[in-house]
Amino acid sequence: MTEITRDVAIVGAGAAGLTAANDLKRAGLSVVVLEARDRVGGRLWTDSIDGAMLELGGQWVSPDQQALIDTLADLGLDTYSRYRQGDSVYVGPDGEARRFTGEMFPVAPETEAVIDEITERLDAMVAEIDPDRPWAHEKAEEWDRISWDAWLRAQTDDDEAVRNLAFATGSAMLTKPTHTFSLLQSLLMAASAGSYSHLVDADFILDKRVVGGLQQVPLRLAERLGEDVLLDQPVRAIDYSDDGAVVRTDTVTVRARHVVLAVAPVLYNRISFAPPLPRLKHQMHQHFSMGFVIKVHAVYDRPFWREQGLSGTAFSPYELCHEAYDNTNHADERGTLVGFVSDRTADDLFRLSADDRRERILESLSHYYGPEAKQPVVYYESDWGSEEWTRGAYAASFDLGGLSRYGAEQLELVPPIHVACSDLAGPGYQHVDGAIRMGHRAAERILEADRA
Repeated sequence: MTEITRDVAIVGAGAAGLTAANDLKRAGLSVVVLEARDRVGGRLWTDSIDGAMLELGGQWVSPDQQALIDTLADLGLDTYSRYRQGDSVYVGPDGEARRFTGEMFPVAPETEAVIDEITERLDAMVAEIDPDRPWAHEKAEEWDRISWDAWLRAQTDDDEAVRNLAFATGSAMLTKPTHTFSLLQSLLMAASAGSYSHLVDADFILDKRVVGGLQQVPLRLAERLGEDVLLDQPVRAIDYSDDGAVVRTDTVTVRARHVVLAVAPVLYNRISFAPPLPRLKHQMHQHFSMGFVIKVHAVYDRPFWREQGLSGTAFSPYELCHEAYDNTNHADERGTLVGFVSDRTADDLFRLSADDRRERILESLSHYYGPEAKQPVVYYESDWGSEEWTRGAYAASFDLGGLSRYGAEQLELVPPIHVACSDLAGPGYQHVDGAIRMGHRAAERILEADRA
């Protein structure tokens, strides 16, 4: 057993933990980062699959994500715009693929009017929400008692409008069935991006990618820390008191004045705390769970959809793959599509064999792009639900009533333990931007405590 002493022990080498570690080290404190995986990055992972570079986790950068944009500049990383020239495709309830341009799906005029009206109403509600304190809104408890699906269906009996409005925060972002989370949770998701309109605008929320992959952010942050990052070190126990903490892995014991838990809250129960965490924290974490999405990568010998005048952007609340995009890598002659299958649909797919699952998914993509979509040269499914140290995607969210009941407690654990994770962010919630913001926040809290 190796024993070391540091000012701060950080659990988790994702963007949040590595940001906090770099800030603290720059301020003159000694740090160590303990990572359970054999790599850094957490939910950021760029890998080569059958000769194709694929971003298996998070990958996009949007204009409002200033913390991430600043970090990319600091690390000297370049970005490029997602391909979006040409028509998008929408598949409606009749199964017919329709081409369109702009933000609005090609739906009936009366459905378009309903979508516009409710979107305007949602934007006004979101404008009242402080993403750092959504539970402080005067209607927080009321909005947290009704599901996202039930609220939408109370606004209109137009099922196609409801499905398209529900899509942005349901299948696309929180990746849970829309009856399982609240209106308030949905408003927080939108507020974290600036507005509901931002959230439904693919050209905004999925604006740019990083040349070489977004995992370069944690990789380069880790390089600055050198030997202070230890891999294959799942933390088993944390003993803490007012004087500091002892953090134990299977092979390393760290004595530190502060600890940063930079992992998803759903993983806190993998650690034995002594004394046990306060009762309210135990209750809170039982109402916080991950969503589930399959990220599908299909690589072709060329981006054939561009020859048809298609941008690669496709949507449908009726399709197995509810959304898909041109995900071709920078300066790559081959073409890549990325598609997404969420919540209960993803559950059902994993009850099938791998061959049947692939056939079903590629069939769905062909409904957008034609039969050539069924013949990729590389095919891969990112399954974060099977990752031991993630257990879902993209992030954790509260069940009905949980956000107003426990939200104010989630950012505070118990001294000297601090938290940092995209799941706990306001602006940038469940994005890398939020992870970086939370890493900065944890470092600031520790430095403030030391100055006190």
